[in-house]
Amino acid sequence: MTTTTAEAAIHAEGLVKHFGEVRAVDGLDLTVPYGTVVGLLGPNGAGKTTTVRILATLLRADSGRATVAGIDVASKPDAVRRAIGLTGQYAAVDEYLTGRENLDMVGRLYHLPAGYVRTRAEELLERFDLTDAADRPARTYSGGMRRRLDLSASLMATPSILFLDEPTTGLDPRSRLQMWEVINDLVADGTTVLLTTQYLEEADQLAQDIVVIDRGKVIAHGTSDDLKTQVGGDRLEIVVTSGSDLTAAVEALRTVSDGDAAVDGDARKVTAPVSGGSTVLVDAVRALDTAGVKIDDLVLRRPTLDDVFLTLTGHAAEEGTATAPTTGRRRGRKEA
Repeated sequence: MTTTTAEAAIHAEGLVKHFGEVRAVDGLDLTVPYGTVVGLLGPNGAGKTTTVRILATLLRADSGRATVAGIDVASKPDAVRRAIGLTGQYAAVDEYLTGRENLDMVGRLYHLPAGYVRTRAEELLERFDLTDAADRPARTYSGGMRRRLDLSASLMATPSILFLDEPTTGLDPRSRLQMWEVINDLVADGTTVLLTTQYLEEADQLAQDIVVIDRGKVIAHGTSDDLKTQVGGDRLEIVVTSGSDLTAAVEALRTVSDGDAAVDGDARKVTAPVSGGSTVLVDAVRALDTAGVKIDDLVLRRPTLDDVFLTLTGHAAEEGTATAPTTGRRRGRKEA
């Protein structure tokens, strides 16, 4: 990373954190320039949330150094807290208070002037489409509304730096898209965001820069396109009609693939790296026909961030995560 400490909203060097025998963060370096979204991605247990908690002053690192807004997180945690907002993995709202009362409570905890709190609460309720529900108890809110209220609360003090730890976990697709729009609007207004997420397409859509961590260490860094380039080539995906044909399908695709194929037995799917563009579809169908393998679907697509994780770590980003819906892909079926 070329951004200097003085230019960085968030800067960490050699962060280490142990929990007993577990080394949750292992010499992690991180730089987030002002006015950007940096995505922090990694498998379960990689150290994402622990890193955020250290930077947000909720945990103290065992060693290493970090600054947020140019302020040392270990020696001046109160000053850091005045500069940041934090939305965790679960909506931290009081279910028995109304939406308006939740925001008022947060404003009071920040010791903000009462007049400012009232004005700011109205702004946020309108911005996050919560005005109509402002005087209802939060327990009556949907999951998406609670997440929006939680994010509103983290913005009460107008922080310049925002930590979003898996902000769309558990949301339906529509609510997730709404949250993406909100995050994009915040960044357009100059907010700096460090985003952890279990949804690979989320980082693809929102982050200008992506840091991949595994077992507490940074293992890759770059834009989405940079990381996909590391994997190289297109991906040929086939879904066989019968799971018993998976082995034969893998063998048949050896004649057209550029490397080892991955097999998803539950989905009856085989994925193989290929090159040569759309012509590989014809070659693949011929090879599968010769092998007597019947297929339900055949797709040629560009590599996703999930492919990047599999290449870099040998496992998917998260257990059971949703990957990005592919757009602009070439699709063919055997019967065509």
